[in-house]
Amino acid sequence: MISIALNIGLLAVSAALLMNLYRLVVGPSVLDRVLAVDTMVVNAIALIILYGIRESTTLYFEAALLMAMFSFISTVAYCRFLLRGDVIE
Repeated sequence: MISIALNIGLLAVSAALLMNLYRLVVGPSVLDRVLAVDTMVVNAIALIILYGIRESTTLYFEAALLMAMFSFISTVAYCRFLLRGDVIE
């Protein structure tokens, strides 16, 4: 039963990832594209975690945690760059 739920979850998150890719390509402004990339990273993290549950290993959880930390820092830095013109004051 859990394998069916994992397969459905993987399909749903993959579909969300494709929809975010569409928003990344078509997005009317730079901020829409930044939001699309950030949401794609969240969906990629969800895919990694679901795959880790499916394979019953903890290696994928550590990779997802590292990806989440780097994603947060890069999104904050890029938004500060768009608002102020520089990252470091």
